[in-house]
Amino acid sequence: LGLLDNPTSGQYFLNGTDVSKFTENERTNLRKGIIGFVFQSFNLIEELNVYENIELPLLYMRIPAAERKQRVKEAMNRMAISHREKHFPQQLSGGQQQRVAIARAVVANPKLILADEPTGNLDSKNGAEVMSLLTDLNSEGTTIVMVTHSQHDAGYA
Repeated sequence: LGLLDNPTSGQYFLNGTDVSKFTENERTNLRKGIIGFVFQSFNLIEELNVYENIELPLLYMRIPAAERKQRVKEAMNRMAISHREKHFPQQLSGGQQQRVAIARAVVANPKLILADEPTGNLDSKNGAEVMSLLTDLNSEGTTIVMVTHSQHDAGYA
C-alpha cells in the first residue's frame, strides 16, 4: 500500500491512478506527495531534534524554507509538542515520540496515512490521545489505514 515494494502481479490503483507499473522514482515521488507513515516504533532519527524530524519530509519535497517553518510550527502546535521543539527523541516520552511521528507524517498534508500499530508501544492515556488525533485527521478528509491488534483501537474504524 505504501509503494515501498514493486508489485509482481495485478493492478494497484491509488488515488485513481494505476501505480502498479510505476518505476521506483515514480513511486518515490508519489509516496512523498500523498502518503504519510506512522510506525509502532516511531522511527524518529535520533540525531535530529523534534523540529528537524518533522521538517525532514518537506526538505525531500524541496518546500521553500519559510513555508517549511510555517508547516512545522503548525504541526507541532496541533500535536501539542511545540515546547519540545529542540529536544531529541531520547529525551521524549513514548507518547511525545509518537506525536512527533504523527506530526512528521501529516506535515506534507498527505491524502493517506498508513499507521502500523500506532498505539502499540504506548500506555492507555497516550494511546487514546493518538487515536483521537488520527480520528480528527480522518474527519478532516485524510484516509487512515491502520493495522492494530487492539480491539479498542479497531473500534474507531
